[in-house]
Amino acid sequence: MKNVELRKKVGQLMVIGFKGITASEEIKELIRDHHVGGIILFGRNIGTPQEILSLTNELQSVAKDAGHEHPLLICIDQENGVVRRLGEGTTIFPGAMLLGATGNPENAYKAGVATGKELKALGINWNLAPVVDVNNNPENPVIGVRSFGESAERVALFGKMAMKGMQEAGVITTLKHFPGHGDTNVDSHLDLPIISHSIERLEQIELKPFVESIEEGADTVMSAHVYFPAIEDTPGVPATLSRKVVTGLLREKLGFDGVVTTDCMEMNAIANTIGTAKGGVEAIKAGVDLVMVSHLHHLQKDTINAIVSAVEAGEISEEQINAAVSRVTRLKEKYCNWAELSLGKDSEVPAVVGCKEHQELANEIYQQGITIVKNNGILPLKPEEKKRVLVVYSENKYTMQVEDKRYSSMYLGRTVKELDPGAEIVELSNPATDEEIARVTEMAREYDAIIVGTLTVQPGDAQSKLIEQLFATGVPIIVVATRSPYDLAYLPDVHAYVCTFEFPYPALKMAVNAIYGRKQVAGKLPVTIPTK
Repeated sequence: MKNVELRKKVGQLMVIGFKGITASEEIKELIRDHHVGGIILFGRNIGTPQEILSLTNELQSVAKDAGHEHPLLICIDQENGVVRRLGEGTTIFPGAMLLGATGNPENAYKAGVATGKELKALGINWNLAPVVDVNNNPENPVIGVRSFGESAERVALFGKMAMKGMQEAGVITTLKHFPGHGDTNVDSHLDLPIISHSIERLEQIELKPFVESIEEGADTVMSAHVYFPAIEDTPGVPATLSRKVVTGLLREKLGFDGVVTTDCMEMNAIANTIGTAKGGVEAIKAGVDLVMVSHLHHLQKDTINAIVSAVEAGEISEEQINAAVSRVTRLKEKYCNWAELSLGKDSEVPAVVGCKEHQELANEIYQQGITIVKNNGILPLKPEEKKRVLVVYSENKYTMQVEDKRYSSMYLGRTVKELDPGAEIVELSNPATDEEIARVTEMAREYDAIIVGTLTVQPGDAQSKLIEQLFATGVPIIVVATRSPYDLAYLPDVHAYVCTFEFPYPALKMAVNAIYGRKQVAGKLPVTIPTK
């Protein structure tokens, strides 16, 4: 295999990211000179819908001019809910756990179709979703509400429907994070998690959603940077780098012949152990097809060079590279072709993006999924009764690495004010100081009801202290859990408890409408809250 041809082939096995809402010189060079075939977009690349379409067209034009046989794969984490990248001018769709709370898998399909249509309209042909991890660990710091629930059966059913919906819209899907990231208490962005279950248990729980979705025609599977000693006997080797996991389990045992992609190889579980470039080599050796290096240009080039060198040294066979390229090419031929793309600079964003129909669909699903877990007769609040309402919450500092800080605004106060203009709003620091807690507790005695927004409570943290002290005043408390439904496990016996599972404006608006009796919400918890 000549060096130039080899580099082009290796380039087709790379998924890379860059900064800016226009194509950087570095990204153009990698597409042009190294034939890099995959791009990942993050919040840093997202402007208005028109700017997104101009960017994806620009990237595809560079690839076409460079002689790429097929268009680029352009992917994004649009899981919806707390992990989304699209913003202004697009529809905010509910995330996985809220969909699970509706109890209706058809909602996952409809949201999948609508999400796929908006992505495709913006030139994004690959969604890094759905998450089919089973969130059976309440302390999981990285999956949580990104999962459809704690039941393998529910996750399998909703995951399949979401996948089929996006495929119906012509968008490539990704099952993640194989073979399961739901029962960890470590974030692989920060360190290497270990799941020590037996293979029998993994087959019953973690693997079930993957197996069922693969049987229904999954496009791609993303590996987890998690160590599974029941499958891989070399200590500390994460699934991404394990031939026993990728080839032995996923390819041979489960029969998956689609594309396998890594998660980002700059996450600490890889970068701080084997290193990004060497990790890329080991991932290819394990049987992975696409290596994702999302951020640093020098690491992207280092990884390409390391894989090329490994092939030239006989460490990776040419046959393995050719097989990976073949699977990627097959995926591109199914979903992307140059004739479909309109690459003119004057391309207009299709009307489907952010359309009224999609917004109405999202609101219908929010109404079916927002969950009133508990109500000791305090709800609904009635503005005409002139009750004085105090709304308290801390500033939202996003807690998961994968979340997008651009969308961390807390809209609870605003949505209450829309229905109850006389309500008093207090936003505290995060974490709230003892002085702030004391001050707001003193204030609270003058009110008839207190609405408190929580954001992933931990035992003994400032949020739990705040609610304990407010509870001691005797004023009725309504807690709105704006991310984790498990917050109730760490709180006193509050009068009402509402779960939104996520904090975008439409979710909180629906919850507040339910609190004030304007809407009837119908969600049922898809997870079990531990008892104290």
